[in-house]
Amino acid sequence: MNMLAIAAVVLFVVTATPYVCYLLLYAWLRPVGSPADKEPAEPTVSIVLPTYNEAQIVETKLDDLLALDYPMEKVELVVVDSSTDETRAIIRDYFADRDAPELVLLEEDERRGLAPALNDAYAAASNEMVVKTDCDSKLAPDVLREAAANLADDEVAAVTGQHVEVLGGSEVEAGYRGIQSHIQQLESHLDSTLIFHGPFSAFETDALLPIDPNSLADDTELALKIRRQGDRVIFDPAVEYMEASHSAFGKRRLQKDRRGMGLIRLLVQHHDALGKYGRYGRVVLPFNWWFMVISPWLVALNVLAMTAAAVSIAGLAGFSVPVALAGVIWLGQQDLLGPLQAVYAVFDSQVSLLHAAIELLRGEGDGTWEVDEELREVFE
Repeated sequence: MNMLAIAAVVLFVVTATPYVCYLLLYAWLRPVGSPADKEPAEPTVSIVLPTYNEAQIVETKLDDLLALDYPMEKVELVVVDSSTDETRAIIRDYFADRDAPELVLLEEDERRGLAPALNDAYAAASNEMVVKTDCDSKLAPDVLREAAANLADDEVAAVTGQHVEVLGGSEVEAGYRGIQSHIQQLESHLDSTLIFHGPFSAFETDALLPIDPNSLADDTELALKIRRQGDRVIFDPAVEYMEASHSAFGKRRLQKDRRGMGLIRLLVQHHDALGKYGRYGRVVLPFNWWFMVISPWLVALNVLAMTAAAVSIAGLAGFSVPVALAGVIWLGQQDLLGPLQAVYAVFDSQVSLLHAAIELLRGEGDGTWEVDEELREVFE
């Protein structure tokens, strides 16, 4: 075996080792369900819904919220809107003849970004539990009750949930979310999870903290700050929601790369938490640093090293390595990889994180989202 081949093998082993360790830890602990001491609870709830040009889907979202299995007299809906279309008029008309839930409509004259809008919405929320949800997501009927049961545990101040169905049928996203759910379940049983999800996150109102106005990962930032002030933030697979997603490689970049930018930026901003806050700083954050910050660069180096090693051994035939990878990407975005679809989904996430890191180094990234009209159609 030549030196290039040896280097490629060593690089692969280094890249894979943390993942293998996490798998072994999962197999050892076998985490099941929520780690919280759940108890039935029925607190008052403020549902925060940020909207921007949602006229196409907002009524569907409101129908979804009012169908939740929860006493609506205990619910207020806080909508923060910066739309230039008919979203506000649709919302007002929808609630014109309804006494509950109470509507609090915050109207923005200009689009400032999601984080400042959420800061205003959280400040306006007056109830005991605050739930943030996205307009292009659907929630399970019992989601408020499950969230409240988790927050009844005195140690838990925030909870997020599980993506149980991908609207639009993306097997790539389904595979990635399946792996992510197992990781978050393990993290929650160890201490707390890092990533919180826009379609549904619930917080104790007393635990809320201001978000960085330039944040690109508002839900996760809030959860991380809550953990830093001493409370646990957990994932419960019984808290269920649905969201739309793409499988096509190019379309996923629009949806996923910005999220990657937000998570990387957040980890760097809170690098001082490494090693602190129990297993959160000693295990959870280091693994997420590896997965989001270090591993994407190593995966790219692995592709280059394997190609170089193959060329050094087989000449021009060695370029079959990147050709084979291109074939896997094509099959993956067509949802044709069968049991390997989940592995491809992890590779896809590494591509997003690598691109996100490069964009951050270039100084890109602001606090606004681009509306994906195709996914809006799926949500309807």
